[in-house]
Amino acid sequence: MNSRTEKLLITGPAGEIECAVDLPPEGQVLRGVAVICHPNPTQGGTMDNKVVQTLARAFVQLGYRAVRFNFRGIGRSAGAWDEGRGEVDDALAVIAHARDAALPLALAGFSFGGFVASQAARRLEASAERLCLVGPATSRFDTAPVPADTLVIHGEADDVVPLAAVLDWARPQALPVTVVPGVGHFFHGQLPLLKDIVLRGWHPA
Repeated sequence: MNSRTEKLLITGPAGEIECAVDLPPEGQVLRGVAVICHPNPTQGGTMDNKVVQTLARAFVQLGYRAVRFNFRGIGRSAGAWDEGRGEVDDALAVIAHARDAALPLALAGFSFGGFVASQAARRLEASAERLCLVGPATSRFDTAPVPADTLVIHGEADDVVPLAAVLDWARPQALPVTVVPGVGHFFHGQLPLLKDIVLRGWHPA
């Protein structure tokens, strides 16, 4: 993401997992740790996806240590695509490595990564502080129910995951969804707006 991004390999269930860590500026109080999950690896998704990097920048600005990672079989991460099952295990391994008992944990994900974040949150013994899901792939993967304070952001014109599918998932939970008018799945040309929505949504007025 920038020259200060730290790259590292950690041990995961299918071998090494490639991670990238960004820290808030020196002197800023560290508020927590945010683990961010990337979109579908079979469709070119990586931890360097622009939406994922935008989420990382937002969390860094909020004072979090932002941790991105490549799912198995992507970049320098070992293993092969496991249809979402092993990818949730990958996320849990990264969370276990990155988590600091003294700091809150935030989970975020884009598209397929939203599904992974939801399932990881459900399996965590110690709950996450809060979740942020952007364009969650509710029409393609079994996205778990999430806490009521989850920040869900979706584009009105999403042609990959229809808005109706996200509303169908959110409705039984009485879960609010922030809809961005006219925006597609990848938030082309609207990444600054996406970042601003996260910054404002994480600190409700």
